[in-house]
Amino acid sequence: MKSICIKTNNETLLTYLLNELYACNSQDVCFSQSQFKHYNNIIIHYTGSHVDTFLHDISNILSYMVIDELEEFFLKDSISQNYFYFDALERKKILDNCFDICADNFTNYFDKKFSYLTKQFYLYLKENKSIVLTGFIYFRLKGYFSMLDEIVDEAVNQFIIEKEYLEFVSLLKLYINSQTSQSDIIHLVYFKDSFILLDKDMNSIDIHEYLLDAKYLSDITFSNNDYLLNTLLSLLPKKMYIHLIENRIDEFLNTLILIFENRIELCTDCPICNLYKNTKKDIKLK
Repeated sequence: MKSICIKTNNETLLTYLLNELYACNSQDVCFSQSQFKHYNNIIIHYTGSHVDTFLHDISNILSYMVIDELEEFFLKDSISQNYFYFDALERKKILDNCFDICADNFTNYFDKKFSYLTKQFYLYLKENKSIVLTGFIYFRLKGYFSMLDEIVDEAVNQFIIEKEYLEFVSLLKLYINSQTSQSDIIHLVYFKDSFILLDKDMNSIDIHEYLLDAKYLSDITFSNNDYLLNTLLSLLPKKMYIHLIENRIDEFLNTLILIFENRIELCTDCPICNLYKNTKKDIKLK
């Protein structure tokens, strides 16, 4: 027979473990809960012949418990300890970024954490009959906390980039709203990998004419579209029609929409759109 004693005073963890053990419904497993001097103890007895499988099952339960019940607290603690200079709203945004990072690549992050946790719990339970959860988690799971710190660091980087981006957009909005427009109408014919800029008379606008005055570029870059942005900020059109030849809006277009706001009108089906859509088809056929 193999016996394990799990010690904790955390009522949430206690309830979690008891529910999971009740759900096991195995004839070879029996357990009880007892209150001793310092801890609430869950004592589990296994009477079967597959001890190794039993230890893996308990390790899995404990690993899920850490991720499900404690991970949010650990992330908050890491943010508070390492990035205390952000205010409460900024820390909340960083925490949300942590959740998004884990969700966007759920399988990779979850498997990495879960694999590490189950291995540590299994190795310990294989050699020991009792485990104090708080002590074990904080002193035996340093690799797990390192993973969480990496997630927090990435979340902070995302937050800073987003903050700089919003400040960049805000400054450009202030600029265009304080300047006089240099053109009435501009047409931006937008492809996936290129663009064509036209004036109100459908004449092509050469962006290279504005490169010497490229003073509106910043550390936030859109590659070749930087020069397009600079040209638009120089011309400051009263109205800009964006013709979506491939009917898609990317990050750069989203930025233009934020900056120029109600000056922009999106278009996917007009004579200009159809002209360039047909031109593109002809090029592909050749």
